[in-house]
Amino acid sequence: MLESEVLSQAFELGFTYTRSTGPIVGRFLTDLKNRKITGIKASDGRVIVPPMEFDPDTAEALSEFVGVGSEGEIVSWCWVARPRDAHPLDKPFAWAMIKLDGADVAMVHCVKAESQNDVATGARVRAVWADETFGMMTDIRWFELL
Repeated sequence: MLESEVLSQAFELGFTYTRSTGPIVGRFLTDLKNRKITGIKASDGRVIVPPMEFDPDTAEALSEFVGVGSEGEIVSWCWVARPRDAHPLDKPFAWAMIKLDGADVAMVHCVKAESQNDVATGARVRAVWADETFGMMTDIRWFELL
């Protein structure tokens, strides 16, 4: 097929609707805006952060919110030596599974560190809040090592 026979059209894919966050995620995001981190209690008593609408084991609707700390422990991590434009930091950093104080299930967030040698499983971290919060996961800019 000749190049002159190929039809093409420039377009931009977009979604013209918005989605409600609902009562569970909405509460979590509202609390982030107020610089608080909230989990939810599962049917077996575990505290899940970020909260889920339904129990992962029983599919039961969940509704008991639990405040958790803004400090926690790294349970697993990986180092990003060359961040991309879409990453939250423009310098090397770690993605980490962080079990916050009062939570039983770890959440993923970035950890700002000078070197991968500074990051370790079991290390304690603390949330660093954005100067201005909007009710988004990015209200926590990163976690810093303690």
